[in-house]
Amino acid sequence: MPSLMIVGTTSHAGKSLLTAAICRILVRKGTSVTPFKGQNMALNAYVTKTGGEIGHAQAVQAWAAKTTPKIEMNPILLKPQGDMTSQVILNGYAVGTTSAAAYYEDYFSKGWDAITAALESLKNSYDWLVCEGAGSPAEINLKHRDLTNMRVAKYLKAPTLLVVDIDRGGSFAHVVGTLQLLDPDERALIKGVIINKFRGQKSLLDSGITWLENYTGIPVVGVIPWLKLQMPAEDSLDLLERRSSKPDAEIEIKVLRVPRIANFTDFDPLEAETTVSLKYISLDESLGTPDAVILPGTKTTIEDLAALFYSGMAQQLKEYFAKGGTIFGICGGFQMLGKEVTDPECLEGTIPYHVGLDLLPLSTEMTPEKIIRQREVMTTQAGIIVTGYEIHQGVSKYLEPCQTLFEDTTLGIVNSTKTVWGSYLHGLFENGIWRREWLNHLRVKKGLSPLVTDIPNYAQARETLLDSLADAVEANLDERFQALIRPNTLTPHPLTPSP
Repeated sequence: MPSLMIVGTTSHAGKSLLTAAICRILVRKGTSVTPFKGQNMALNAYVTKTGGEIGHAQAVQAWAAKTTPKIEMNPILLKPQGDMTSQVILNGYAVGTTSAAAYYEDYFSKGWDAITAALESLKNSYDWLVCEGAGSPAEINLKHRDLTNMRVAKYLKAPTLLVVDIDRGGSFAHVVGTLQLLDPDERALIKGVIINKFRGQKSLLDSGITWLENYTGIPVVGVIPWLKLQMPAEDSLDLLERRSSKPDAEIEIKVLRVPRIANFTDFDPLEAETTVSLKYISLDESLGTPDAVILPGTKTTIEDLAALFYSGMAQQLKEYFAKGGTIFGICGGFQMLGKEVTDPECLEGTIPYHVGLDLLPLSTEMTPEKIIRQREVMTTQAGIIVTGYEIHQGVSKYLEPCQTLFEDTTLGIVNSTKTVWGSYLHGLFENGIWRREWLNHLRVKKGLSPLVTDIPNYAQARETLLDSLADAVEANLDERFQALIRPNTLTPHPLTPSP
């Protein structure tokens, strides 16, 4: 099976988006393509049609490949939950919690079996496989337990591209150092280097590229400029680079960047609205007086709730609410809005109980059973069908009669003044009509005219983004890259002595 592996000199080099771009480039050539990431560590997750969790980045890559996200595309997902532990999602489902030290002993063999089984399954359904690595393939203290970089590349005998983020500086050293630390059989698989996030005049880089190609014997097959496309972020590091540039925006929304923020891709559709300025703020910042505040999902509801109180943000939220501000909580954020959250078995962390913000009449208890499922439900107010998915540990009980948002009353409520909203439904804002209805509530409250609501869902805008991404990347990849995606023309680069 033709395959390509994408690894990076560092985390945050751009592997995920380049994998998505290459998936779209290949599918445009009339071939069936699947993405693959053997092991991902992320708090942004997506629920497949079969009810399993994978990294949201792999779902985006699947959409880029014009295929349906599947568990096999990301057989291992690690979800950090504090205290140096992670929840282990194996083949889509939670199988336990582990520390970094215990992971190798408890899950390495099971993980590799899951990875190879997934690869064999995908081989039977697709013509091309585009694999993404994680972090760096040259972490010498971790290589013996690295399940997702060169071990996968060697298993597939996959030509491999090494991506470097030039914006952070030291890119030539990163490339040379990574190659030096790879084993000879691993280095033999590196068929090209991609320089990513380049700003400036390309001609000023040419001499460096010539030196790098002569020194390593490996071609630089592309220089990708810094792209201004607002693509889905994989982890919270990406949020630090996001800066709103909408001076004429009419609605300001702030999202609280809690310590274990999860599934913040929920808010990409809001960020795509030209009339909305969306800003992520830390808990030690001043909340101010935005038109709405969003409490996002989190992997550790109680610990992040405690962080709200410790930082003083809980008090800021209550004062903001008292002045008529609008607050929306999603999943863990929804749970925080209630009177209390309990975790008697300490399933998510080390704190068994914490008072909530007491802005909605509900009580939540963390339970061993994790609810993971796609949903299609009707709203109780506008009477429209919306889609989304649930991923949450815990069950919420309403302590008094509530105004529910959906026919399935467990999925969310709103207070009588429509100033506090809460829902378990991830992906809710992707529903175009519902999103505009909610934004219009904010606009009318502010004295602005309402927006039209008969608009497509965000999936259509995401398609346009993925096409734009593929166009931008393909325009900056040369013929030597094109040779890599014509498998019959591949010729191995000779091994060069280590510098």
